[in-house]
Amino acid sequence: MRGLISFLRQCVSTPLNIAISLAICLWLGLNLAELTRWAIIDAVWSGASPQACAGVDAACWLFIKERFGQILYGTYPREELWRVVLCGIAGLGLLVVFSLPWRRGKLLAVLATLIVFPVFAGIMLRGGIFGLTVVPTTRWGGMLLTVVIAAWTIATTLPLGLAVALARRSKLPVVAAFAACYIDLMRGLPLVGILFIAIVLFPLFVPPGMDIDALVRTLIAFALFNAANMAEVIRGGIQAVPRGQYEAAMALGLRHWQAMALTIIPQAVRAAMPGIVNVSVAIIKETTIVLIAGMFDFLGVLHSGLIDPAWIIGDQVRETAYFFAGVVFFVVCFGLSRYSARIERKLDVGRQ
Repeated sequence: MRGLISFLRQCVSTPLNIAISLAICLWLGLNLAELTRWAIIDAVWSGASPQACAGVDAACWLFIKERFGQILYGTYPREELWRVVLCGIAGLGLLVVFSLPWRRGKLLAVLATLIVFPVFAGIMLRGGIFGLTVVPTTRWGGMLLTVVIAAWTIATTLPLGLAVALARRSKLPVVAAFAACYIDLMRGLPLVGILFIAIVLFPLFVPPGMDIDALVRTLIAFALFNAANMAEVIRGGIQAVPRGQYEAAMALGLRHWQAMALTIIPQAVRAAMPGIVNVSVAIIKETTIVLIAGMFDFLGVLHSGLIDPAWIIGDQVRETAYFFAGVVFFVVCFGLSRYSARIERKLDVGRQ
């Protein structure tokens, strides 16, 4: 409540702020009513066929309703969806645990999660052991595929980026030069090109009979590309830590790696938190590019539905699909940014 009052006071604190506030309110008044009419009041929520949306100048939520299963899981077998639900519950449970204020043993829990949970999720989703039916990755799709790619990339990019950042600051010329070349190469190439190499060109250079799953190659391409960006963010955080912190750690008798792990890296991560979140948000939005690799993620499933002849009945279906996609991506990215802001407030020693 106090923050809302402070915000309202800022809106009328100066004549310029008053003018801007009035302009924003006017814009909302002119557009919000029309958006409400299009998205809610005149929208089509149910119907016996796609023809229920024909000739209606409003949102066609019937399209989302009819394809909601594919939007969530793609073509994953319906009788095996309990495995996806179990992985989702486990993942949400871990997020809740990490949000709790306890600290003792939290680092070990995080490390265990980064190692144990991916193995558990991979076994449950892929199957093939413990009596689980094999579900090929070609049947993964929708939000499931988006979450898998985003979660894997973020989880692997953080340690890889940290390792590359430390390698670039190494006193060994060969190691530093190799890390610098890797960063410059990856940041100089578009993700589309790297994904094209992983999906199309890589099979041409491996021995005959050797086949690596397309999703695995995609995950590796995402991790290698974003590790370079994360490395520069973390390197900036390391350089923001005062030199005296390292000298004080060495004066206490710590070795180089002990000083880095216990003193420098925690402060560097705190300083680099906004940049880390920016990279994470970019990763979530980058997942839509897998459509060019023949994978139907969340946006890909919506796009495939739009080319279904039964739903080619007007622009309202396409507008609804992309509006729904925009809302979902906004909610996810905005939620991540708000969570990161909370972490920043907790880690900001100057405000405590």
